[in-house]
Amino acid sequence: MQTIPEDFVNYKSTPQFTRSNIPKMFLHLHNTKAGVYGKICVTKGQLKFYGFAHRRGNVEKEIVIDENQSAVSPPEYWHKVEFLTDDTEFHVDFYAQKDSEIVKHNLSERND
Repeated sequence: MQTIPEDFVNYKSTPQFTRSNIPKMFLHLHNTKAGVYGKICVTKGQLKFYGFAHRRGNVEKEIVIDENQSAVSPPEYWHKVEFLTDDTEFHVDFYAQKDSEIVKHNLSERND
């Protein structure tokens, strides 16, 4: 999986997600805008990350993220997640280059 460049900073985080409050978007194909990495942090249970080379392409990567582990999705990479246990909880931390407009203005992690 991808790593986050050293000059990138965490500028935004999601709430803690469970089966009962996860936005449906996370369960379907989505991506981040250019310059934004997403770090998926599982705090309980297990989550599966699916990565796709293209929006309508086949699965390129499948990664199981265990409790207290994380995985990084690079900018503009199509992906989705799947709960593997009923008690799974996770959040996503978003990173961008520390001097970027994204960080300066706390812009959305997605293309509008």
